[in-house]
Amino acid sequence: MKRILLTISYDGTAYHGWQVQENAVTVQEILCNALGEILKTKTAVTGTSRTDAGVHAREFTCHFDCEDNIPPEAFLKGLNSVLPSDIAVTDCKEVANDFHARYNAKGKTYCYYIYNSDKKEPFKTRYSWQIERPLDIDKMNEFAKQIIGKRDFYAFSSSGRSVEDTVRTIRECNFTKDGDFIKLTVTADGFLYNMVRIIVGTAVAVSDGKILPSDIQKIMAEKDRNSLGITAPAKGLFLEKVHY
Repeated sequence: MKRILLTISYDGTAYHGWQVQENAVTVQEILCNALGEILKTKTAVTGTSRTDAGVHAREFTCHFDCEDNIPPEAFLKGLNSVLPSDIAVTDCKEVANDFHARYNAKGKTYCYYIYNSDKKEPFKTRYSWQIERPLDIDKMNEFAKQIIGKRDFYAFSSSGRSVEDTVRTIRECNFTKDGDFIKLTVTADGFLYNMVRIIVGTAVAVSDGKILPSDIQKIMAEKDRNSLGITAPAKGLFLEKVHY
């Protein structure tokens, strides 16, 4: 028996997130079905995290165990041939039998895209949150500085969280502007349910003057989710990289 680590990318638009669910199509389900077709046996896959419905991934990792000796290059090509066009395997390699896609990860980087324009552009808005009013990126970055470091991010998570420990360490958090797009890049040792999307919604509220950057520490200390911004739409969020 050997353990295989897959790196995949996917457009999450048509899927109800990563994890298998009843009465909903997920990325994990589609990948398990494809593996079963290639390996001719039912195969369980463990992902590095659970992305929400509509969230995308440029680099998502997962592992599975098998007894097949297909060369990695041939296995990758065969797997891609049976996967739909919105899911692709970009890397396939054997790892140690005790390797775990989730627990061995040291952190993750997410990116979020805001299309800051009043022009209707369907190919842009499919993968971004369109906000027509001008946004103040300086204010957004002033807010971002307030949440870097090891902190309790309870206020930056939704009620659907599945963990009790809400302390996380953000190593990088900044907004950059390129034409009509504003991009958040955030790297942390882990993320809570909807955490990145709430960070984006709060940054927009700070830009609009509804929240002051100086209020953030107090809000976090009081664990007051209601005083932060909205949860930004899922379609603008990408899992960019998993760090091992």
